[in-house]
Amino acid sequence: MGAWLPEWGQAITVLIMAFALGMDAFSLGFGLGMRGMSAARIVQISSVIALFHVIMPLVGMFAGQYVSAILGDVAMAAGGGLLVLLGSHMIYSAVWGESASPSVEIKGLIGLLAFALSVSIDSFSVGITLGLFASDLLFTVLMFGVAGGVMSVLGLAAGRRVGQYAGGYGEALGGAILLAFGLNILF
Repeated sequence: MGAWLPEWGQAITVLIMAFALGMDAFSLGFGLGMRGMSAARIVQISSVIALFHVIMPLVGMFAGQYVSAILGDVAMAAGGGLLVLLGSHMIYSAVWGESASPSVEIKGLIGLLAFALSVSIDSFSVGITLGLFASDLLFTVLMFGVAGGVMSVLGLAAGRRVGQYAGGYGEALGGAILLAFGLNILF
């Protein structure tokens, strides 16, 4: 196996977290896809989301490593708390918050970048937490990018085909996974 692969336990944790963050991309993509769009537009949007799912946790991981070097164990508790807050917010938004589907259509490069940033901002927070635990950088950002891209393609394509059922359940599942990891770190 390649030298860039982390140990198995850490790899499984990263894959589960990547899936959890990808669920947010899936649910938002599902809502957007219900408006209908071409396959080329689905690939375009998903590619930008995948790129942001690489950039945002990368920046977060560097920030997390910096904070960890300064604060030590306090930073670890803060990282667990951050995951608990992020997971709780995702669950709250899915169950009691507004609809997962965006209210406006993505127009132009600025709209596409803003949408990708909004879908990927939670990857920054998780990246901070992973930076505290010295996670394997290349493997982590690649898995986040792949999961974000694949899940957004699936969400956009499913939303285009299915219509208006319920995309918020995916965000709730992703939130529950992040909440569980945060609680595991804290306790």
